[in-house]
Amino acid sequence: MGLKSNLHNLKEKYKGTKMAPAFNALHTFLYLPNETTHSGGHIRMADDLKRTMNTVIMALVPCLIFGMFNAGYQHYLATGDIQAASAGFFSSEFWTMDNFMLGAAKILPLVIVSYVVGLGIEFIFAIVKGHEVEEGYLVSGMLIPLIVPVDIPLWMLAVAVIFGVVIGKEVFGGTGMNILNPALTVRAFLFFAYPTWMTGDKVWVEGAVERAGTPDAISGETILGSLAQAKEHGYSVMDQFLGFIPGSVGETSTILILLAGLFLIFTKIGSWRIMLSAVVGSLLMGLIFNQVAPSMEGTKFFALMNVPFWQHLLVGGLAFGIVFMATDPVSAAQTNKGKWIYGFLIGFLSVMIRVFNPAFPEGVMLAILLMNVFAPTIDHYVVQGNVKKRLKRVKTA
Repeated sequence: MGLKSNLHNLKEKYKGTKMAPAFNALHTFLYLPNETTHSGGHIRMADDLKRTMNTVIMALVPCLIFGMFNAGYQHYLATGDIQAASAGFFSSEFWTMDNFMLGAAKILPLVIVSYVVGLGIEFIFAIVKGHEVEEGYLVSGMLIPLIVPVDIPLWMLAVAVIFGVVIGKEVFGGTGMNILNPALTVRAFLFFAYPTWMTGDKVWVEGAVERAGTPDAISGETILGSLAQAKEHGYSVMDQFLGFIPGSVGETSTILILLAGLFLIFTKIGSWRIMLSAVVGSLLMGLIFNQVAPSMEGTKFFALMNVPFWQHLLVGGLAFGIVFMATDPVSAAQTNKGKWIYGFLIGFLSVMIRVFNPAFPEGVMLAILLMNVFAPTIDHYVVQGNVKKRLKRVKTA
């Protein structure tokens, strides 16, 4: 009670000053705010924004911890210190402190840079513009380190975060007003500004970049990259499902992403309509490509067309994007029918982009950003369709 009283006194002291937004952000981190949303609101229930964001972070933490173990595991696997045949989900070869410490040493700085830079920008804009610091970046700050390669330079990540927060969110008015998903905006900036750090076979395993070009260079191409080039990758379906594969920090373990999706649905944070329709869309597109693959043999599109339709959900960032990015309540469709259309097109386009752009086979980022732009249009036509149906019923009556 003493701490709460002291904080209340400080809040009154800073009230009306330029530093009020910065102090209120720290104050409401410990205590629930007693104000309602004034603009850009997207939480439409008896709940507060901070609790919603914290729930998503809880769903992301297992992916983060697993990513730390996997980062170390992939490094030692590539150097030959671990033999693939002896590793497994219940093997001591994976769940070791050596793996965890190496992964934590690489990933925690990514998390720190993401939050320090991103929240720093948020505080600056709140002070300059005189509004409260919004909690939307709590999730984006955790998502960003999970969708980048483990060896991405920290300065590069910092530049991308500044771009993502300023251009992806603040220019639109802040949390609740942005058109594009901020975390995916960061990844898109990294891909187009620094493509050599986001693709290829040297960026997904810790140490590969530093040792590239040497006789003992580490190679760590993702399964998706191998499939696009019709190369053998040596990973079993179970490895892909459990997550013992190279890739972005948090997107490798499909089973953890699946459990996180169920958790978000259970807590009513994530839309099950978007998740389910996106899965259906990706499976349908995969099935279509499987049917036409024999006629495309010998072309550069054949390799990914011939991938079993269900495998698209196990490799790359498709599952992670569906659960954590497509369901962003700000940039996603808002109507129920719109969510079905929005999610379906994300899954459908993700697989299509993978196949027709083998140079960059990860298509979920571009698909979600594209549908972010069209989400308001989808909702508009859904609402207009409902209006026309009601008017028709009135005329009939």
